[in-house]
Amino acid sequence: MFILPILVIIEMISYLSRPVTLSVRLFANMLAGHTMLKVLGGFVVIMGFGGVLPLSLLVGITALEFLIAFLQAYVFAVLSCIYLNDALHMH
Repeated sequence: MFILPILVIIEMISYLSRPVTLSVRLFANMLAGHTMLKVLGGFVVIMGFGGVLPLSLLVGITALEFLIAFLQAYVFAVLSCIYLNDALHMH
């Protein structure tokens, strides 16, 4: 009985912080990919006609970025549905 008020506060913070942590994770993944594409794009521009290798890496990483974007959107949607289900149907 003595721990109950502290436990309620901890659980409330946990439920309220989940959307924030999901958003930060999604933002960090997108920012890292876009930064890598920007750097490789700069290499292609600087190297001119000799930038075939960075250009091929850029195309491959762009395809990987699409895959990661779909995967992140799927994970974000599934976790959001799970958390909403937990919030609406407590035990």
